Amino acid sequence: MEKIHATTVLGVLHNGTVALGADGQATMGNTVAKSNVKKVRTLMGGKVLVGFAGSTADAFTLLEKFEEKLNAYGGNMKRAAIELAKDWRTDRYLRKLEAMMITASKDEILVISGTGDVLEPENGVAAIGSGGNYALSAALALKKHAPQLSAEDMVREGLHIAGDLCIYTNHNLVVEQIQ
Repeated sequence: MEKIHATTVLGVLHNGTVALGADGQATMGNTVAKSNVKKVRTLMGGKVLVGFAGSTADAFTLLEKFEEKLNAYGGNMKRAAIELAKDWRTDRYLRKLEAMMITASKDEILVISGTGDVLEPENGVAAIGSGGNYALSAALALKKHAPQLSAEDMVREGLHIAGDLCIYTNHNLVVEQIQ
């Protein structure tokens, strides 16, 4: 049986606002299994955003673990991300999970992977998933050449462009923001 995968997530930190969005497509092999998956969640009363790409069940497991870490470390997103990455890399069960996450607060964006990486991207733009490079490229260009746009507008347009190019990304977008 093929795994269900969910794909493109994009985050932009711009002019004091962070926006995190994702498309709604989940695929099973080369078939669209669902077109309206919600891959972005708000945590800590709206102070932290999380987006995930990869195996859906694995991503939800990691989301729960991340929320536990956030609560354990008083909402310190970077510390929670580092502790999750350590557990993800060393725990026998977690090590097998196939997903990536972007976490965002009003001050920072982080990419968390199962290899123990916690990356703070340059330029305040991060993307993951199969359409991630398309969305990242579009958002970087918008941030550089259309700085009058809001973070939310950059995320929406970046995801829209990714949806035009990547067969695993659709236009059913969910975008959350923190100002």
